[in-house]
Amino acid sequence: MRRRLFAALTILVAAAVPVSAQAQSQKPNFVVMVIDDAALMDLGIYGGEAATPNIDALATSGAMFTQYRSSPLCSPSRAMLLTGVDNHRTGISTIPEVLPPEHVGKPGYTMRLEPGVTTLAARLKPLGYRTLMTGKWHLGSGKGDLPDGHGFDRSFALDASGADNWEDKSYMPFYADAPWYEDGEPASLPEDFYSSTFIVDKMIDYMDEGDTSAPFLAYLGFQALHIPVQAPPEFTANYLETYRDGWEALQTRRWQRAQELGLVPAGAAQPALHPDLRKWNDLSEDQQRLFAARMAVNAGMLEAMDHHVGRLIQHLKETGDYDNTVFVITSDNGPEPSTAEDPRFGPWLAANGYHIGLERIGEKGSYGFIGPEFASAASSPSYLFKFYVSEGGLRVPLIMSGPGISPGRVDAFAIVTDVAPTLLEMADAGPAPEGSISIDGRSLLPLLSGDATHVYAPDDAIGIEVSGNAALYRGPWKIVRNLQPWGDGNWRLFNLENDPGETQDLSADHPEVFEQLQADYAAYADRVGVLEVPAGYNSVAQVEKNMTAAVLKRNMPKIITFGIIGLLLLGGLIWLIIKVLRSRKKEA
Repeated sequence: MRRRLFAALTILVAAAVPVSAQAQSQKPNFVVMVIDDAALMDLGIYGGEAATPNIDALATSGAMFTQYRSSPLCSPSRAMLLTGVDNHRTGISTIPEVLPPEHVGKPGYTMRLEPGVTTLAARLKPLGYRTLMTGKWHLGSGKGDLPDGHGFDRSFALDASGADNWEDKSYMPFYADAPWYEDGEPASLPEDFYSSTFIVDKMIDYMDEGDTSAPFLAYLGFQALHIPVQAPPEFTANYLETYRDGWEALQTRRWQRAQELGLVPAGAAQPALHPDLRKWNDLSEDQQRLFAARMAVNAGMLEAMDHHVGRLIQHLKETGDYDNTVFVITSDNGPEPSTAEDPRFGPWLAANGYHIGLERIGEKGSYGFIGPEFASAASSPSYLFKFYVSEGGLRVPLIMSGPGISPGRVDAFAIVTDVAPTLLEMADAGPAPEGSISIDGRSLLPLLSGDATHVYAPDDAIGIEVSGNAALYRGPWKIVRNLQPWGDGNWRLFNLENDPGETQDLSADHPEVFEQLQADYAAYADRVGVLEVPAGYNSVAQVEKNMTAAVLKRNMPKIITFGIIGLLLLGGLIWLIIKVLRSRKKEA
């Protein structure tokens, strides 16, 4: 009798609880963490020098991808990650800093998430998810284009490609300041700000708000390892001797380690460093010491980020959410080659309280960067770096860990647009809202569950294009076109299965494959709406032009005011000279 009564009461209680609440209690939490500008082998688990024990532990208990690709630039990658849609179809084909005037405002090049593009947050929110975001956004500016306009309940977002990690200030003349926003409104930073600390602190605050029984999506866009490269000295100190033998030695070490870890086949050719890069032995001893220290800060910045990731993990364990949380950790692109060595940049650095020397390197006021040489070495076993579609710009880490994910390495091809459909399937999100732009990526759940060995067939063609740099994968084959200043604009063909370093162009040896992949790329470009860049386009030169235009626009009222004052003063001076001359003429 008691059992029957209990069963009846259970049925009545279940009927009284809304279906959404019952379903929501079973849905996984998602923590998506994006490292800015990390190479494939930067993380410890991938063979890097930095200590990243917290991320490594997630990789050990989950899936560690070895053949994952992103786009070569930050905003396109983030748009693809959060939507599952190709960057051109999101509206964020590239970043404003390198956008040529011929593309401004064109479909796919509006530099904002265009109508119909739906983010993970917007898809999960109706399912009862709390949607939270902290860190770098860079996916549209102004009302309706910040995270609060794209499904996030709470957000503390940087609407720029980067910013200082210690202070509330800009890192380049393109931006007047560091545009931070909380829930769409301008916000300021605390006095004790350090980017990785704050991004995690704020996320923990958001997690502890409201209905903590509801599932959540937490998206953290870390500033590590973006320039300016900065880290607390206690982390930098761990690596001050690590890079003293230079970039050639680092590239070789990582190449050897990649073979030991099976990231590349044993005996595959090591890619040569670009011929325009400096040789380590051509530097003076002081220069070598400075560059080694910059790389030490880079590693320290990554370890500091991992330390704070550990605090977030510990918080989830304390709240009881950890076991039901799926973690996604990746990088938006390969390592950053840009520097602050151009003398023309010096006056701006000085005016904004920056120095690029060895003193207190990585600390407040230090403007750190690793430069193209160490970026090229860090990208080993791949060639080139961020901005470019050689493997050094595209092949980055991806770790997924949590309930339903089988531990182990995943050696199947995957791409950044696959993350969103994977998480949506895990959440049983169902079909997209009417009017949504269709997703390009594929769910990786068959790989994560161990039910399949691949989600892409050998004859599937997967294209990538950002600012004229273009590539297409098909089975083991890849075609590549890199523009100036580190490319020549010519298409090349590589077989990545035995040449992952892209050392041997096979276009002449396999003309039929080369022709097929070019046709595949043309079809891809037509489908997603790629616009060809103007003749002679150079991304570095375009950044300089766009920065100059931004500074002039920002200061135009001052320029006009000073111009008017100058003209009035000049007019007054001319009038005075004429008056004096006439007076002297009369006296004569």
